[in-house]
Amino acid sequence: MSSNAATSSKIIIPKIAVLVVSAYIAAQMLSDIASLKIGVVAGLAVDMGTFIYPITFTLRDTVHKVLGKRNAQTLIIAAGVINVFMALYLKWAAAVPSDPSWGLGSEFSAILAPVWRIVAASIVAEVVSELVDTEVYEWFVTKITQRYQWARVLTSNSVSVPVDNAIFAVGAFGWMLPWGIVWEIFLINLIVKYGMTLLSLPLIYVTPQEA
Repeated sequence: MSSNAATSSKIIIPKIAVLVVSAYIAAQMLSDIASLKIGVVAGLAVDMGTFIYPITFTLRDTVHKVLGKRNAQTLIIAAGVINVFMALYLKWAAAVPSDPSWGLGSEFSAILAPVWRIVAASIVAEVVSELVDTEVYEWFVTKITQRYQWARVLTSNSVSVPVDNAIFAVGAFGWMLPWGIVWEIFLINLIVKYGMTLLSLPLIYVTPQEA
C-alpha cells in the first residue's frame, strides 16, 4: 500500500471532538459524585450534581453534530458503563480497611459508598434520556432543518430532560418517600436543569462541522 493510500485510509478525528467527548465523560462523572451532596440553593434542597449534569445533553448534541448519531449512541453507553464501574470501584474502596494513621475511613465510606437504588436510578435515567435526546436531535436535523442550531438543542433537551427527571425521581425515591416529596424533587430539579440547559446552548457552536 502506498503512503498516500495509507494516509487516506486513516480515520481523522477532529481535535474538538476529542475535547467534547472528554468533557461529556467528565461532566457525567462529576455530576454523579456531586449528587452525593444535597445543598440548599435559594432556600430549596437541590442535589449538587444538578448544576453540571444538564450540560451533558448539550455536549451530547455537539458530539452528535461532529461525529454522528452512531458515535453519540456509543458514547452514551460507554458513559453508562464507566459510571457503573466508578460506583463499583468506590464501593470496593470504601470496603477496604483504612490505615489507622489516616483516620478518615468512616467519612470516606459515608460519603462515597454508593446507595445502590439511587445509583441505579441515576445511571438508567442518564442512558435512557440521552438516547431519547439522540433520537429527537436526529429527527430535528433530518426532518425539520439544519438551521437554527440552538433550536435543535432546545428541542431535544426539552424532551430528554423531563424524561431523565421522571426516571430518576421515581426510580430513586418512589414508594420510599411521600409522592408529594417525589413531585417536589422532580419539579425543582426540572427547573434547575432546564435553566442550566439554556445557559449551555452556546456549546453547540463550538464547531462548524456536521457529521
